[in-house]
Amino acid sequence: MNFLIHVLVVAVTLVVAAYLIPGIEVSSFTIAIVAAVILGLLNLVVRPILFVLTLPITLITFGLFAFVLNALMFMFAAYFVDGFTVSGFIPALIGSLFVAIASTLSSKATD
Repeated sequence: MNFLIHVLVVAVTLVVAAYLIPGIEVSSFTIAIVAAVILGLLNLVVRPILFVLTLPITLITFGLFAFVLNALMFMFAAYFVDGFTVSGFIPALIGSLFVAIASTLSSKATD
């Protein structure tokens, strides 16, 4: 049940981000749900591998490179989902911050 709530919160956040941030487009709420699931799978599988590979850079930048990884995962999810587009790094960075905040709040609320 927590997984479904989390996916719905991220999907709503994607729709809100598409409305507020120029450069992010989501064609429908169904696409937002698919994008939320893909984003979750990428963060589950690919992000830990990239985090380990880029650990020296993350340490040198005092952890700020983690924001870059989040933005890359956001752009990567947009690559896989038709109807979800991100037209640059800055919109991806801001959108990934929106999703990270909403995801954290969702996790805290369901615990």
